Amino acid sequence: MFIPAALANEIWELEQRSPFNEAIQQASPLTHTPLTKANKPWKLCALVPHLKDAYWIGINYGLAKQSQVLGLGLELHEAGGYGNTQTQLAQLKSCLDGDADAILLGAVSPHLLEGQALELTKPVLALVNQLADSRVQTHIGVNWYQMGYLTGQFLASKPYQRLAMLAGPEGRGGTDLVEKGVGQALQDSTVEIVAVMHADNNRNLYRDQLNLLLNQNKPPLPQALLGSAVAIEAAMGTLRQRNMTDKMALVSSYLSPDVMRGLKRNKVAYANDDRVVLQGRLAVDLAVRLLQGEKAFGDIGPAILQLRPDNLNSMQLDDSLAPADFYPVYRVEAKASELSR
Repeated sequence: MFIPAALANEIWELEQRSPFNEAIQQASPLTHTPLTKANKPWKLCALVPHLKDAYWIGINYGLAKQSQVLGLGLELHEAGGYGNTQTQLAQLKSCLDGDADAILLGAVSPHLLEGQALELTKPVLALVNQLADSRVQTHIGVNWYQMGYLTGQFLASKPYQRLAMLAGPEGRGGTDLVEKGVGQALQDSTVEIVAVMHADNNRNLYRDQLNLLLNQNKPPLPQALLGSAVAIEAAMGTLRQRNMTDKMALVSSYLSPDVMRGLKRNKVAYANDDRVVLQGRLAVDLAVRLLQGEKAFGDIGPAILQLRPDNLNSMQLDDSLAPADFYPVYRVEAKASELSR
């Protein structure tokens, strides 16, 4: 698949956050001009938890696009899910032992490297998910506590009294941070969290959880449901089947194509957008800069956009989702004009 080249004279509006790897951070706006060429055809190895949803597919698109723009080689490996710690560790060792120059690590757990004897002989950058290791001093992504806090602020501004949460995998990805941010934002509000249910990011699992919640016959039902994009996708279908689409406000912690359609049709009340395509592109740009002698970049990434049905037309969403016809790309050949699937 051929991916369009970058626009000339691009400027990326980002945030620099501190202190590094902390839940609560201060953010400063940062204007970043991306590289248009690399001084050699570097090879990058990217590790991601999975490619099961639009979030990581958007990251994949950004990684592949910017690798092609800069003429780099890229190999991408997916662990198959957040429970597959040993799979990802084996993939990391393979990247360290192979011919990759730098590694972009979307860790299945922030504690992935704890107790491991792996020597990080190449630059390793944390991709999307935090990584607790003093040797890794660049994290590309957003603050997931802030993602939760902004969502909680939206909920607190509405006349909802009862909130249920279909959270992601417990202790993995940004789930815990989102929950903490939501809880903090709702602390002084009238909103009560009446249920929190965890599952891997799987539409069928979320559908089962929601049906269980709705079948409990413990009125009154929650007035709002907060979940990952995959959870909200499942909820839209489930509520439609039950003729309950007007009974529960749907709020997504991040964006997907189906959530975007839900926003446009007033089926979703709110979604965060952390511009995953831009995150992928930025990760490649910063990996090259580290290889070419620049210092670590700390916590850096796009500002979070807050999407509602009434403000979509005013938002710049080009860096938010992969194109509809994009399929996962596992390899980009250095200096190549074609991408192999």
